[in-house]
Amino acid sequence: MTSDPRIVVGSGLARFEFADHNCFACGSLNRNGLGMTIHIDRDAAWSALQLESRFEGWEGIAHGGILATLLDEIMGWTLAVGDDWGVTARLAVQYRKPVEVGSELRVEGWVTRRRRRVIETAGRIVDATSGLEYATADGTYVTVDEARKRELHERYGIRPVNTPEAVAR
Repeated sequence: MTSDPRIVVGSGLARFEFADHNCFACGSLNRNGLGMTIHIDRDAAWSALQLESRFEGWEGIAHGGILATLLDEIMGWTLAVGDDWGVTARLAVQYRKPVEVGSELRVEGWVTRRRRRVIETAGRIVDATSGLEYATADGTYVTVDEARKRELHERYGIRPVNTPEAVAR
């Protein structure tokens, strides 16, 4: 772990730190990535950001694949509150309005259903000022088993920083 780990910010319920990594969406080492800062609370997650012109498809309009990436990332982070970590099994995106690059965006995700190792989620991208909805999504994630979770915790230095166990350290 670096001396300045990334913090996934929660509002008193869950807060994690993790080592620098190369994830295109939330990693701090990927110079070409989105650099999302993730906030988590209960079974929900959100991020605020602006997309640069390098993420455009048609001139001035954010590429739909980038919007899908934002939704997939934020919905995937909704699993973290339960210390679940998983992979995307299904992602369905509904595009409602084009997103102009440079727009202030809020990306939100939440858990809709938990079934053993399968977690269903929903998400949306909205204009941070007006609340105009640009895109919505539904996702299904399959959580990793305990052995893989331990590997991920070790590799990425994932650790809760405000749980009773962490505070006692």
